[in-house]
Amino acid sequence: MSILDNFRDWKEFLGERVEQAKQAGMESDTMENVAYQIGGYLSEQVDPKNDQERLLKQLWDAGDEEQKRALASLMVKLVQDPNNINRGN
Repeated sequence: MSILDNFRDWKEFLGERVEQAKQAGMESDTMENVAYQIGGYLSEQVDPKNDQERLLKQLWDAGDEEQKRALASLMVKLVQDPNNINRGN
C-alpha cells in the first residue's frame, strides 16, 4: 500500500519530514516554499488516491498562486500539530 493511499499516513509522513526540516535548521518560509513545490508536483503528476486527496487537488487547481501558497502553508501547520496527524483519515 502506498503512503498516498491513506490520508492519515500521508499526514504522518509529511509531519515527520517537516520535523526533520526544522531540526536541520530550515526556516519556516523555506518549508512552506518546498510544500508549495511539492503541492504543484502532486497536483500535476499524482492521481488522488482518496477523498481527502481529491479535495486537496480540487482546491489546489481552483486557486491562484497566492491561494496555493496559503494551502501549502496550512498543510505545513496542520502536520506540525501532533493532535491533527492522528485525527480522521
